[in-house]
Amino acid sequence: MKDNIPTDRVPIVTLLLIAANVLVYFFLQHGGFASGPTQSGVLHYGAIPAEVTGEQPDTGPVAAWLTLLTAMFMHGGILHLAGNMLFLWIFGTTVEDSMSRPRYVAFYLIGGLCAIGLQIAISPGSTVPTIGASGAIAGVLGGYIVLYPRARVVTIVLVILFFTLIELPAWLLLGAWFAEQAIFAATSLAHPDGGSGGVAYFAHVGGFAFGLLAIRAFAQRRKQLPPPSSAAGRPPEAVLP
Repeated sequence: MKDNIPTDRVPIVTLLLIAANVLVYFFLQHGGFASGPTQSGVLHYGAIPAEVTGEQPDTGPVAAWLTLLTAMFMHGGILHLAGNMLFLWIFGTTVEDSMSRPRYVAFYLIGGLCAIGLQIAISPGSTVPTIGASGAIAGVLGGYIVLYPRARVVTIVLVILFFTLIELPAWLLLGAWFAEQAIFAATSLAHPDGGSGGVAYFAHVGGFAFGLLAIRAFAQRRKQLPPPSSAAGRPPEAVLP
């Protein structure tokens, strides 16, 4: 639901990225709440590995290299969109606060390109479109876990038939998420085109790895974590990494 690190400024870039993803889904992809996007939109603006690598002629209205960018703002359904935007809001605002806004834009987009790049490298001849912001958001998660591994994240947990809220350390929550993606990616190697349930796990791995390795080159400051007893207190002092 949220982390325990207050931000010092309005997360303008994160808000604009969320708005862009929502607008693309509803107006460019013509997606709805009960129905997914049109197939033609996915084929036209999704990144098709075989077209990007040249193994299949590029016949779409958008150049294959440009779909590497457009695919980052597309989603397969309303739940796909909502889940990605929730993660972007929770972790993106804090990562954006650690650097200048132009750096954050570059960090987000490069992370997305690395994510799609790894997915294409694993299955260069695939004709299945790759779409979704999750690769770029995985880069944000990788950066977050390096900057604030001991941050606390309020999480909804289902216990039998009841929901409860608990605070989990970021390293545990995001580390478990990445381990899951890596395991599913490894098990999908035998069927890279269709054995992963339609999820581009290698894109998640590629984005997260980029965030882990590149965040120190982008981040300009790192906050001190608030004491556990004053998570809702005054914002902590900003310090250099």
